[in-house]
Amino acid sequence: MTALLRYQADLLVRSQRWLAPVLLYAAFLGIGVQSGQPVLDSLGYAAAGLLPVTAWLVQLCAGQEPPAARTVAAAAVGSARVHLAALLAALGCAGLLGAAGTLLVVLISKPASTDNAVRVPLLPAGLAGLLAAACCVLLGAVVGALCTRPVLHRRGWSVLATVLAALLTLVTSGSPAHHAVTGLVTGCSRPPPSRRRRSRSPADSLPCAAE
Repeated sequence: MTALLRYQADLLVRSQRWLAPVLLYAAFLGIGVQSGQPVLDSLGYAAAGLLPVTAWLVQLCAGQEPPAARTVAAAAVGSARVHLAALLAALGCAGLLGAAGTLLVVLISKPASTDNAVRVPLLPAGLAGLLAAACCVLLGAVVGALCTRPVLHRRGWSVLATVLAALLTLVTSGSPAHHAVTGLVTGCSRPPPSRRRRSRSPADSLPCAAE
């Protein structure tokens, strides 16, 4: 499996297909994340952008291998393992991208809540941001895997399904990604006591201190 994973990662790097989603994510951060903004808001924004980018990377890795080479690899180790290696290569690339984005946000953001009334320690905030990024990366990988081959073969339907599924995953209230992102943004707010007991977001345990 290690050789297959290395093979898929090498295909992705050499093909340079990763450039488009990586540049899209960089532009997404450049537009929405500015120096001096509240750290939790920026971390939530950065995590949300990872979901569609991860889905795109999964689709690229699932279809990057030439048909002849894929047939040979499937005959040698099985088509399921070949497909799994492609998904893991995309997941690893998205994970590195998410870690880099989270680190950048922590370095340039202001350690304060949205209303500047609460000081937010950067280290716990960064850990919460990594958890939210991991959640969005995993769900993006699921979306990408369900919207590409062998489930969907036609490129047009695949792209349409990916866009709709990624959007719904981010905005649906019951989605873990939606909860992780909104939990970061409201991590240091002061909700009513009844809502505090129900909260389960990555930022719920942040040791926020009033200024």
